Amino acid sequence: MPKQPNKLINEKSPYLLQHAYNPVNWYPWSEEAFEIAKKDNKPIFLSIGYSTCHWCHVMEQESFEDDSVAKILNENFIAIKVDREERPDIDHIYMEVCQALTGSGGWPLSIFMTPDKKPFFAGTYFPKESIQNHIGFKELLNIIIHRWKTSREEIVESAEEITKIIRLSLTNLQPEPLDQYILEKTFNSLELSFDKEYGGFGTKPKFPTPHTLLFLLRYSVHFKSNKALKMVEKTLIQMYKGGIFDHLGFGFSRYSVDEKWLVPHFEKMLYDNALLMMVYAEMYQITKKQIFREITEKIITFILRDLTNPEGAFYTAIDADSEGVEGKYYTWTIEEIKLVFNDNELDYVKSYYNLSDKGNFAGRNIFNLIHQSDDNLLDNELIKSIRNKLLEARKKRIPPHLDDKILTNLNALMITSLAYVGRIFRDYHLINQAEKAFAFIEKNLLTKDNRLYARYRDGEVKYQGYLEDYAYLIWALNELFLSTSKDRYLELSHKLYDSVMKYFKDMVGGFYHTSKDSEQLIVRIKPLYDGALPSANSVMTMNLLQLAEITDNSCMAIKARDQFHYFSGLLNYQPSAYTYMLSAYLYYKADKRKIVIVTNKNNPHLTRILNEYYNKYLPFTTLIVLFKEDILTSDLFSEYASVNADIAMFMCENYHCDEPIYDVDIIISEIKKLTELD
Repeated sequence: MPKQPNKLINEKSPYLLQHAYNPVNWYPWSEEAFEIAKKDNKPIFLSIGYSTCHWCHVMEQESFEDDSVAKILNENFIAIKVDREERPDIDHIYMEVCQALTGSGGWPLSIFMTPDKKPFFAGTYFPKESIQNHIGFKELLNIIIHRWKTSREEIVESAEEITKIIRLSLTNLQPEPLDQYILEKTFNSLELSFDKEYGGFGTKPKFPTPHTLLFLLRYSVHFKSNKALKMVEKTLIQMYKGGIFDHLGFGFSRYSVDEKWLVPHFEKMLYDNALLMMVYAEMYQITKKQIFREITEKIITFILRDLTNPEGAFYTAIDADSEGVEGKYYTWTIEEIKLVFNDNELDYVKSYYNLSDKGNFAGRNIFNLIHQSDDNLLDNELIKSIRNKLLEARKKRIPPHLDDKILTNLNALMITSLAYVGRIFRDYHLINQAEKAFAFIEKNLLTKDNRLYARYRDGEVKYQGYLEDYAYLIWALNELFLSTSKDRYLELSHKLYDSVMKYFKDMVGGFYHTSKDSEQLIVRIKPLYDGALPSANSVMTMNLLQLAEITDNSCMAIKARDQFHYFSGLLNYQPSAYTYMLSAYLYYKADKRKIVIVTNKNNPHLTRILNEYYNKYLPFTTLIVLFKEDILTSDLFSEYASVNADIAMFMCENYHCDEPIYDVDIIISEIKKLTELD
């Protein structure tokens, strides 16, 4: 008898559709589900995850596909499934609950709550049956059923109290004095947790946290700290050497379960790779070491080949599992490798990639370069040939699931990275790719009144945009302007900024995660924690400073200052948890320089000037190129319309502007002299 679908069958989310044929009577998050829970006096079981989540798959196989578990859930609960990537507003709130109640979090996120959405119990993955000190899901369900029947008033009171505490913790922020010492305090904290042998911070598991690496690079310039620079360099090299990087198909996995970066959690996320592109490109810019450019280009190859749709937008992630086994697509036995190479080639492959008969992952091999010296990492023709043969063999395997939904925030992040890296590398193909992806967002997810939607899939646009959608797209538009000189991007950036101020700004301080006209949940939060991604409030703060610098709008710089003041208590308490916000603070405190070049689009000398400029790492300098043909039709930079020379360079440092320079050789000479200000 064929399986019968549940109510998730009508959804577009790949994650929800994965559960559409579970015997559990799943509901999507909807008023219908809550009304039925109220009518039937049943508690709600809320399960939050995403389609490429390994432990989500495990819990599904063990519990949600099990008829006995489904029977308990269906008879005693209203079960709701949420895709955290489509509904980050729901996920943020209940993850705060889980972390407050248990001290940790993760996915799948398992929440038990009353019909009015107030939580009373939280956890993450539960095995079906109890194991040692880990309670089983069936046992937990039966305990909650018993308590709901015998002590419901206590549960409701507990849920009310938990909700009050969460509301208070997320809204009752106390400003404190904030000064530049917070930057040194952050560095000292990171230095204490730095792994000198393998790079990264803390022990296992290890996450790339690229925005922390970006903070350290800026810190190294501002404080002339070679130690900070070396911490980043060590981390980037060791990450690349490890199995967290796919040495055959490229791209970084989500994180490493060990301290060596050897054994990854094999899922590949768009956002990790977008941010790591920036870090590796900046490290190339600083050190001029070819390995960092090569790694950046490999990440780009992976994204454009495996995560890009025909219209230029970007998919969300690739699963860790294939054929129900984590890492099966990416790992090899020696017998499998023997089928690809002759004996001489086999010996070389085993030696170069550190492979053995017993393997390094459940009897199989993860390709890695951990044993190689740092000087032996660049590709040669033999390695390229070997890799191509292995890739051809790998293509015959059943590939892992691709989450092909288009998310506005993650696409904006990828657009940002392509525009930025394209500028550094002087690679206009990357900038064109960024423009193509933005054209998709503009066509499908941006309304005429400058509002955003969060998700596109299979022709369907859904969910009002969240703060991160606006914050990341403003960032992308700023970078597109700086890379193309097209002022339409800057104009649209301002329009989205106006939408943020209208719909997300709290006059007390900070920006809410959801708009004022969105669905009202149990609390309206203001995200600040810079976790896997920089938070929307951190990115908005940097956007304010970037726009202030580009357009000489001091009001935006004041708004950024207000952000620092409002969140100062949190920043002082645990600065290493807010490294992107502190990157913004470092940018705010640093002496800055602005360079404006005015010329014609066909000026042959412009390429020489830009090549010289982007040969330097100048994180506190803003370079704007204006074309005289465009200035005449733009209100943004009309003060430069009077330039009559073929080319002119205006340089301003700390609110003081020098006389313009009109001679190309002198301009290039001045660019060559540039270093960041003290």
